[in-house]
Amino acid sequence: MKKTRTTTRSGRRYLITGGAGFIGSHLSELLLNQGHRVRVIDNLSTGRLSNIRHLCNNPSFAFTRASITNAALLNRLAGQSDIIIHLAAAVGVEKIIEDPVGTIETNVMGTELVLKAALRHKCRVLIASTSEVYGKGIKVPFNEKDDVLLGPTSKNRWGYAASKMVDEFLALAYQHEYKLPVVIVRLFNTVGVRQTGQYGMVVPRFIARALKGEPILVYGDGRQRRCFCDVRDVILAIAALAITPAAIGKVVNIGSRSEISIGDLARKIKSLTASRSPIVKIPYDKAYAPGFEDMRRRIPDTALIRKLIGWSPVITLDETLEAVRESLSGK
Repeated sequence: MKKTRTTTRSGRRYLITGGAGFIGSHLSELLLNQGHRVRVIDNLSTGRLSNIRHLCNNPSFAFTRASITNAALLNRLAGQSDIIIHLAAAVGVEKIIEDPVGTIETNVMGTELVLKAALRHKCRVLIASTSEVYGKGIKVPFNEKDDVLLGPTSKNRWGYAASKMVDEFLALAYQHEYKLPVVIVRLFNTVGVRQTGQYGMVVPRFIARALKGEPILVYGDGRQRRCFCDVRDVILAIAALAITPAAIGKVVNIGSRSEISIGDLARKIKSLTASRSPIVKIPYDKAYAPGFEDMRRRIPDTALIRKLIGWSPVITLDETLEAVRESLSGK
């Protein structure tokens, strides 16, 4: 596997929505190290000031605590930017189940305001979407041009996927009708340091419980399989795609192709932490809501991103888990 190769022109001005979050904070660091100027807007509903506090003394970095639904402020910040990377969204299955109205409103209305501001100021835009849009598809690996199948509207679990699909449709409509340079990325299970288990993110949740000797709670039967990709690899892909002309107007998967079952992940983490925590399976109905549905497998087809920027992940799952363990244990 080869690392991403990019060439950058110093001095670009980036606006990152949701930039105090897990991915946004890592991306801010990368762009600053590349010599760019970075402004972050985040309302800290899921992002954390601690994620970016170490950046605040950098004269090329600025943070604004506000919601992206503040149209006037967003418009002003866009006017000071060349590229907008839109990461702000409701995240995590538990958050989506608990707050379905906020999930849909934040994702759809927030993206609309970002696109309007970008169009007004002629900014390039990268929209972060999700593998959730593949819904209940069983054809793997998931290709960007595959048909999708979602569950019924009576299950709010599918509201998140639907809202992100609307984001994609709207962004591509702006690109088609107004020639706005837009790139859409679908992220597959990004993991790493600074990710929180607060809203059900499985890796930090498992490791935190293992370190405390608490039961490691596996939702469902544990045989569902996922491909986890380290955030340090993901941000390289995002940064490269944001400045790649051939990516404009395209939807691009970002993720690892290495699968692991959630049950095996729990056992791997238990071994890594030398924990005595029991592994306990919790039915989906009790973990989330009656009738909750989940995808059995979620594997990205990464041929397009390899063609566009030559990207493949290089950090192994074991390396990621060790980094998260060290972070959560305070080492």
